[in-house]
Amino acid sequence: MSIAAERKQELIKEYATNATDTGSPEVQIAVLSERISNLTEHFKHHTKDNHSRRGLLKLVSQRRRLLDYVKAKDEARYQSIIGRLGLRR
Repeated sequence: MSIAAERKQELIKEYATNATDTGSPEVQIAVLSERISNLTEHFKHHTKDNHSRRGLLKLVSQRRRLLDYVKAKDEARYQSIIGRLGLRR
């Protein structure tokens, strides 16, 4: 399940570090989190959709790698993004 273009632009504006930022780890993590939450809702109704479940696992692992990267580079940025997105770790 992809996200609407308007919602993606809102996420980019909210998490961007400057006006032209579209690819920073914070933005990427926010977009992935939105896609993950959309897929999670999808699976509440479509429990046997195993092909999309594989895609969900790929998204989760990609977000995990980005979070590990941010944590290795700057612990404060990591704590900030975790707090803003409401992720457990």
